[in-house]
Amino acid sequence: MLKINTQSEWIDRANEVLPAGGFGNFDPGIIIARGEGSHVWDEDGKEYIDYLIGSGPMLLGHGHPEVMEAVLEQLPKGMTFFANNAKGIELAEVIVDAVPCCEQVRFVASGGEADMYAIRLARAYTGRDKILKFEGGYHGMSAEAQMSLAPSRHVNFPQAVPDSAGIPDGVAEQMLIAPFNDLEAVAALLNEHDDIAAIMVEPLQRIIPPLPGYLQGLRDLCDQHNVLLIFDEIVTGFRLAYGGAQEKYGVTPDICTLGKIIGGGFPLAALGASAEIMKHFDKAQVGEDGWLMQLGTLSGNPVASVAGLKTMEVLRRDGVYDQLRAAGAALQQMQGTALVKAGIPFRICGDETLFDIFFTENDCRDYRSAKHDDPHRNVMYNNSLRTSGIFKSPGKLYPSLAVTEADLQQTKHAVEKAVQMIANA
Repeated sequence: MLKINTQSEWIDRANEVLPAGGFGNFDPGIIIARGEGSHVWDEDGKEYIDYLIGSGPMLLGHGHPEVMEAVLEQLPKGMTFFANNAKGIELAEVIVDAVPCCEQVRFVASGGEADMYAIRLARAYTGRDKILKFEGGYHGMSAEAQMSLAPSRHVNFPQAVPDSAGIPDGVAEQMLIAPFNDLEAVAALLNEHDDIAAIMVEPLQRIIPPLPGYLQGLRDLCDQHNVLLIFDEIVTGFRLAYGGAQEKYGVTPDICTLGKIIGGGFPLAALGASAEIMKHFDKAQVGEDGWLMQLGTLSGNPVASVAGLKTMEVLRRDGVYDQLRAAGAALQQMQGTALVKAGIPFRICGDETLFDIFFTENDCRDYRSAKHDDPHRNVMYNNSLRTSGIFKSPGKLYPSLAVTEADLQQTKHAVEKAVQMIANA
């Protein structure tokens, strides 16, 4: 007789073979068995409405029939080749057509890789070493990216604080840290340092929106100081709009990174820029000293490419982004209404396509201000939502195109219950 493992048994097994019992991504106390549309099920069969959506890639929902059809058509033709393939080339063409800063792209397997290579590309192109990033900005797992991502202690800017063990002290010397949404701080650093290769920024930093004119201000400062502007669009690409944050905010960077949605749920990411900048990946053009070596076993593999191609075909259809934003607006409104009625201070922070709540009376404009006045309220709120069948990160809510009216009604009831629990605490 086939033995069916319970979730608690899977957790026990995970603790034996995985550090901290998990993959390092999400709460290891839940083991997801399957997903379909806007829902996921754990190993005990409990059903959830999914607002985590794989941390962003599943914008169309799980198992979208057209994506599945494209993948199943590709599988018998080959899964990966470590060589050029037609589907990868087609995907590159679609990205170049959609994203303003991209004349050429180079594929990698993860967003963290794309961000690492974007930093290296900026250094190769400019001949300078220092990178300016923003406190709280997430750019993957490279040594440079793990500087002042989530510092537990506040230090004076522009000092970088490592977020991980195993990073040499010298890395911090090549990184400058500024507060997000503060153009004066950036201008001061650019005036003080003439060896900055690039400014790297999430146009929507985690869920903190740029102030009006902020991104254009960064663009102008980069132009004045001959510094490259890198947009990390791993999250915002093809989410905020079809052309990403560049389309939404009307600001074009020199280099951008893309991931999550462009792989349709499979491992795939990319970085792109002008042909002039991207020539550093071509040794024949720049020579040995200027060449940026980059390769990856699964980069541009055809399965991920066809999933991405079909995903972006769906996103080009009329009304798709209106539908996504309508779902996000409904989710924002239901939470705001319940919290106002209960008299609980809060701020909804983010974009309709990606946001969450801070339990605070303060405006959230940077890493130090975007926090809960009472973190326990956030824990209670998210625990209650999970109990009511709502699956989300404690710090983000991702709407998807698979969300239904029934999902929204169930979420509304869960929100009202969670808010009442906080009010009664």
